[in-house]
Amino acid sequence: MYQILLYYKYVPIENPEKLMKQQKKLCEALGLKGRIIIAQEGINGTVEGTIENTEKYIGEMIKDPRFKDIHWKKSDGIGDAFPKLKVKVRREIVSTHLAERDVDPRFTTGKYLTPEELHSWIHGPNKKEFYIIDMRNDFEYAVGHFENSLFPNLQYFRNLPAQIGKLSHLKNKKILTVCTGGVRCEKASGFLLTQGFTDVYQLKGGIVSYMEKYPNLDFKGKLYVFDKRLVMGFNTDAPDHEVIGKCVQCGEKSERMINCINDECSRHFILCESCADPVTGRLLCPMGCRDPKVRHL
Repeated sequence: MYQILLYYKYVPIENPEKLMKQQKKLCEALGLKGRIIIAQEGINGTVEGTIENTEKYIGEMIKDPRFKDIHWKKSDGIGDAFPKLKVKVRREIVSTHLAERDVDPRFTTGKYLTPEELHSWIHGPNKKEFYIIDMRNDFEYAVGHFENSLFPNLQYFRNLPAQIGKLSHLKNKKILTVCTGGVRCEKASGFLLTQGFTDVYQLKGGIVSYMEKYPNLDFKGKLYVFDKRLVMGFNTDAPDHEVIGKCVQCGEKSERMINCINDECSRHFILCESCADPVTGRLLCPMGCRDPKVRHL
């Protein structure tokens, strides 16, 4: 049995290169594969391995005072969710392009809201007026999102500053930012605060934590993930699972997420079985391949 760990922590890392070598050695010893990004601002990782070895990884990580309170998100693995192990040092632990705007989640970030608290906000006897803002990219939103959530049309997260005007009418409203595991919302919610938004929350543990606690409730569809699975969910075979994704070619409901057959593009989109190439199961992007050498369809 395999398990996938999703985690992050914003914490000062004085020597990212040293930690990179330590992480690589630890993961190799445990046979873990995946991606770990380390920066001076913290660590962000997704790794897969046997349940026994991923739990050993957690045990080793929490021995470090910097990482003792990491929120670990766990899901069933498939054994080959990642082709290999990549441990890299970067400027940011997730590419937000907000670093230059002095958004430091250790000092400026939205208030945490647990999945249980969000459930109460939606279904409790004293329902609150609030607005869910999805901070993910467009292809992630297409295959699954919270019912009645707002999407500022982000093709990339770095587009947020340019799209912030679409949300200006909510500056004095209670808003909740959501993303896959929570790491993007740390800076997204902080950025909103710097732009004059007054009552900003972020979903603790991200969408995946809410889905695990309340499968097929409020979050409709499946969750896009950055590994070979591409999409995941909990109890998706149950009758109450709702498919909201639509094939970009024919418009029929589908959750079959693929990437462009051109590896230089790798755009992700939903393509149903009927519209897929009978040999490869994939197609060149119907909406236009991002590779400039390929003529857009």
